[in-house]
Amino acid sequence: MNKTLPFKKIHPLLSCIGLALILGIVIFTIEIIFLFSFHFILGSKFELPVWNFVYQALVYSVTLVVIIYAPKLLRKKPVTREQIGFKGLPTWTDIGLAFVGLVIYFILASLLISLFNLFPWFDAGQSQDVGFNNLYTMADRLIAFISLVVIAPIAEEAIFRGWLYGKLRAKISLVPAIIIVSLLFAILHGQWNVGVNVFALSIVLCVLREITGTTYSGIIVHMLKNGIAFYLLYIFGM
Repeated sequence: MNKTLPFKKIHPLLSCIGLALILGIVIFTIEIIFLFSFHFILGSKFELPVWNFVYQALVYSVTLVVIIYAPKLLRKKPVTREQIGFKGLPTWTDIGLAFVGLVIYFILASLLISLFNLFPWFDAGQSQDVGFNNLYTMADRLIAFISLVVIAPIAEEAIFRGWLYGKLRAKISLVPAIIIVSLLFAILHGQWNVGVNVFALSIVLCVLREITGTTYSGIIVHMLKNGIAFYLLYIFGM
């Protein structure tokens, strides 16, 4: 008697798309729950940098807890550090590849944005709401810097290029895995111009994950990219 469960017969590609959709729903749900909770409890104080920091840190933390420990509820082994790309320590190779990846990202993002600029509905100059709109003091900027340039890259690489990409690559080939991860990453950023930009970023980060077997190079690229954006938005633009 064949005891194979129905979902085991699903094509690997469809299974991976489903996994990405589940992750997207989980992240979106967590964001909405915390967003409404913070607005309800804090009101206009939610606009303060410190509360935006707490909000974003909670969203990332809860998401990581869910993807790491949810398997245990299904009587499976919890996700390990290696499975989210934190194997060993960063090497000089990771650092060197990160700078190469940053250059490739800039080129690829420029090409994609130039392509999308052919469409009248695409606004490459649309500003992105990153949650930190009222930075009046050095302390405010420091809080925003830690959130956007340190915490976000580490958490997002662990979630997307670490956990999700690792799960997908165990089932499907390189290109579909990169496309699925990058599309989800782009969609969750919520607007066209940012989505196109981070889609290019994610492609490079996935390739770095594939080459190195870890997320360290990706984290460095992500930090550098966010650091440059932070400087242009909050320091240079002052």
